[in-house]
Amino acid sequence: MSGSDLKQRLAAILAADVAGYSRLMAADERATVAALDSARAVFRNQIEARQDRVIDMAGDSVLAVFETATGAVSAALVVQQELHGLNTNVSEDRRMRFRIGVHMGDVIEKADGTVYGDGVNIAARLEGLAQPGGITVSDAVHGAVRGKVTASFVDQGEQQVKNVSHPVRAFAARTDGSVARASTTAVEIDLSLPDKPSIAVLPFANMSGDPEQEFFTDGITEDIITELSRFHSLFVIARNSSFTYKGKAVDVRSVAKDLGVRYVVEGSIRRAANRIRVTAQLVDASTGNHIWAEKYDRVLEDIFAVQEEVTQAIVAAVAPQIATTELARMRGTRQGNISAYELALRGVAAVSVSFREADRALRDEALRLAREALALDSRCGTALKVIASAQWQHIFFATATSVTEARSEAIDAVARAIAIDSGDHFAHLWQGMLLFQSGEQSAALADMRRAHELNPNDSVTLRCLGMAESTSGDLHRGIECATNALRLSPRDPQRYDILGALGWAYFYAGDYATGAEWAQRSVGEAPKYIASRVCLVLNRVGTEEIARAISEFQAARNLAPELVDARLAGKWTMSNPALRQRATTFLRVAAGLEDTGAADALR
Repeated sequence: MSGSDLKQRLAAILAADVAGYSRLMAADERATVAALDSARAVFRNQIEARQDRVIDMAGDSVLAVFETATGAVSAALVVQQELHGLNTNVSEDRRMRFRIGVHMGDVIEKADGTVYGDGVNIAARLEGLAQPGGITVSDAVHGAVRGKVTASFVDQGEQQVKNVSHPVRAFAARTDGSVARASTTAVEIDLSLPDKPSIAVLPFANMSGDPEQEFFTDGITEDIITELSRFHSLFVIARNSSFTYKGKAVDVRSVAKDLGVRYVVEGSIRRAANRIRVTAQLVDASTGNHIWAEKYDRVLEDIFAVQEEVTQAIVAAVAPQIATTELARMRGTRQGNISAYELALRGVAAVSVSFREADRALRDEALRLAREALALDSRCGTALKVIASAQWQHIFFATATSVTEARSEAIDAVARAIAIDSGDHFAHLWQGMLLFQSGEQSAALADMRRAHELNPNDSVTLRCLGMAESTSGDLHRGIECATNALRLSPRDPQRYDILGALGWAYFYAGDYATGAEWAQRSVGEAPKYIASRVCLVLNRVGTEEIARAISEFQAARNLAPELVDARLAGKWTMSNPALRQRATTFLRVAAGLEDTGAADALR
C-alpha cells in the first residue's frame, strides 16, 4: 500500500459493544439477534443524521468516526436514551445495554474509509470503562464538549488501560445528572481554584423589556461559554451551572466562590428599533477589579450574524486579558512552595519577553522553569509548550548551542503535549511552527490550519497562520489572516507581532511602502522586536530609502547579531527561493555588502 492511500487526521471515535452479549445469546439467540438489529438501526440513524460515518458493526460492536467531539457525544447521548426506550417492556435480565466510549485524537484513515491508530484504541478502552447503558469519554472530549451538550460529567480519574503507554483520564457522561447528584451527596465538591485560570460566564441581562429577545440574549451567553471552552488553557464553568443565576441579582464575589472560579464575565443587551447594544465586562473576583469592559453597537440586519460577530469579539478580547492578568499575578507571587503550573506560567512570561526583546538569557530561563515544572508534573502541557517555544526561538535567533538537539527537544515536547490533549490548538500551532522552521511546509500548514479550526478565536494562531500562508505564497490569505487577527484583538498585548506580520506580507507582495508603514508601527510598539526591525530594513531598501535602511540595519544588528548574521548568509525560514534571494540581497545592501544595483534587479 502506498503512502498516498493513507491519511492522518484528527477525528472523534465512538466505540460501543453490548454488555453481557454472550449471556444474552446463550439464553435466547433469536431474540438477541433481533434486539441487536434494532439497536444497530438506532446507532446508524443517529450517526448518519449528523453526516458522520459508521466504520464497522462486526459482532456486537459499533465503531464510528465523527468530524467533531460534540457530534460524537450528542449521538451517544441520544442513542442511549433511545435504547433505554427499547428496553422499557423487556425484563431486566433480557435487556440489551451498550457501553459507549468516545475519544478524540489522531487516526490513520485508509482510502476505503477504515480507520486505525491510538484514537481508535483509546475509544475502545474507554468503552470498557463505561457502565452498561453508560458513556465514558476522554479528557480531550470532555474539554471539547464542555458547555456544548446537555450532560453532566463525573471525573473517573486517570486510568491505566491496555496497549496505551500513558494513563487516560476518563469522564462518565449522563443526561439526567443522576451520577453527579449521587457523587455530591457522598463527598463534598472541591471548589478550590484549579491550576489553570478559571472563569464563569453569567447569563447576560436582557435590558430591552422584550421577552422575545431572551433567545438572543441567552444565545450570546451560550456562545461565549462554548467559544471560551476552545481555549484549553482555561477552566470554563458549564452552561447549566452558569444559568442557575439567570434573572437574579448577584454579587460577583459570591458567584465566584460558589462556582470555584477566579474570573467572571457579565454583561447586558439592549435593543431599540433595528439597533442593538451589547456591553460586557471581565472581573477578577478575587479582588473585585474590573480587568476589561467594552460595548458593541450594531445594526441588527441578520440577528445570527450579529450574535456570531459580537461573541467572537468578546471572546477574542477576554482570553488575552486573562492571560495578561495571570502573568502579572504570577510575577507578584513568592518563589517558595510553587506548583508545576506556576513554574510553567513563569516560563510563559519569560519566553514572551525574550521574543519581544531578543533576550537570550530569558529564553534559557524559560527552559529552566519549564524543565523544573515537568520534573514535578510530567504531564504539564503548559511547560511542554514553553519548551517548544523557547527552543524554536533559539533556532530562530541562531542562538541554539545545537540546532539538532534544540529541534529534537522541541518536537518531542509538542508531541507529548498533543498526546496529553489532542484538542489543544496551541500545541498543534507549535508543531506547525516547528515543522515550518525545518522546511516541512505542507505538513506545517496542515497543523497550523488545524489549530485555527480548533480555535478560530485565537489571534496568536491567526497571526502565525497568516505569516505562514504569506511565506508559502498565498499573499491574499496571509494578509487576510493578519488583518482578521488585528480586528479580532485590537488591544492584544502582542499586537506588535500582528503589525509585523502585515509588514512581512506586504514585503513578499512587493508593496514596500505599505510594508514599511506596518513594520514601523510594530517597531513603535516594541522597539526591540527584531523580526519587525529586519522587516523594516528590507522594506526601506525596497522603497530605495537606503540611508534609513542602513540606520535600521545597525539597530537590528545591535539587538540580535547572531540572527542578522544568519540572515546575511541566506538562512531564513522562507521556502520560496526567490523570496529568500530577495530578502538576503536587500539585507546585504543595507549592510553595505552589495551595491544598490543588486536590489534594483529584484524589485
